[in-house]
Amino acid sequence: MIMEGRHHYPVRIYYEDTDAGGIVYHANYLRFAERARTEMLRDCGVPHAELTGDHGLMFVVRRVRIDYRRPALLDDLLTVVTRVESMGAASAELEQRVEGPEGELRALLRIGLACVKIDDQKPARVPDRWKEALDELSRSGTSPVPTLGEQ
Repeated sequence: MIMEGRHHYPVRIYYEDTDAGGIVYHANYLRFAERARTEMLRDCGVPHAELTGDHGLMFVVRRVRIDYRRPALLDDLLTVVTRVESMGAASAELEQRVEGPEGELRALLRIGLACVKIDDQKPARVPDRWKEALDELSRSGTSPVPTLGEQ
């Protein structure tokens, strides 16, 4: 769901998501973020399958920074809130907040994506339709989201 320039994706925490201590295993936040990005593209009308099938392109993660703030536990209902910070000719910068049911920050991710050709993995321009959809999403937000150092 898209609201105020941000995509919201719900995640329920199951046993398979937790570690021996009963909290969400740190690497699973990457899985949650990946699913949220995929759904964001779909909800913006520019699904991955079209990018790969029609254009021979894909987005790859080239950089990730995660700041873990508060643990998530079994049966928690979280929301991954994704905001497009900027779009380049062949790249995108995203911020993804993993929030608890009251909006409390559990983890904050900064993701750098690159658009590459599937056949040789060389950088490629983001197709206009994808760039326009993501630019529109980034422009439609009205309130600032705190960055990694601000919260």
